[in-house]
Amino acid sequence: MAEAVQLIETDGVAEIVLDRPKANAIDAATSRQLGEVFARVRDSASIRAAIFRTGGERIFCAGWDLHAAANGGESEADDYGIGGFAGITAMFDLYKPVVAAVHGLAVGGGFELVLACDLVVAAPEARFSLPETKIGVLADAGGVQRLPRKLPTNVAMDMLLTGRTMDAEEALRWGLVNYMVPRSELLAKARELARTLADGAPLSVQAIKQVVSGIENLSQEEALSAIKGGQFPLYDAMLASEDHEEGPRAFAEKRKPNWKGR
Repeated sequence: MAEAVQLIETDGVAEIVLDRPKANAIDAATSRQLGEVFARVRDSASIRAAIFRTGGERIFCAGWDLHAAANGGESEADDYGIGGFAGITAMFDLYKPVVAAVHGLAVGGGFELVLACDLVVAAPEARFSLPETKIGVLADAGGVQRLPRKLPTNVAMDMLLTGRTMDAEEALRWGLVNYMVPRSELLAKARELARTLADGAPLSVQAIKQVVSGIENLSQEEALSAIKGGQFPLYDAMLASEDHEEGPRAFAEKRKPNWKGR
């Protein structure tokens, strides 16, 4: 039997593939596998960007494996491993950019997984929902934390309280989805986007993620002081790096930069 979670690395871009028929639901063991893979992406010197995608046709990810829960095999209190549920929803030190390629239903924890990614490419068939109120739980792996920061509060509350489904076109309109492309072009678009991210100065890309996350609740004045005051190690590492000198030099010499990530 094939592994439910695979990591495929090509020229600095990692593809994390969840393929667990029939619904790509995530039990505790699968979550721990995902966490280990995301940790490898985080810690790898060669990986600069990642794509998260799943197998199957109709369901991108059904979230928490309710069959395992209903059979008494596990509960939400179980150990979901490094990075929390799905391996990424609580991995706050993952500064490599992650692109989600969504092709079908992203339900509950599957939608929370998408919310934890940095950019989202979706097929028109993609659908997003948080139906936790229908099963007596709460979307606490990023739903209640991230969704109100990405949507107007009333729209986020509508999804959280009613469990209604948002289609790809509406998600694009609200900015939850960055790009919507035909299903046949989904993976190609995600790879194109990840390639662009991987071709950027790696310390610069990672510093952006660290800084944006760190200043989220600060005023503009506080944010500027935090950036210039040494609170972001990746920003300081970027300024002191060889790449910081390589960028302007390559521009002046009209050539492609040779980034070293140091």
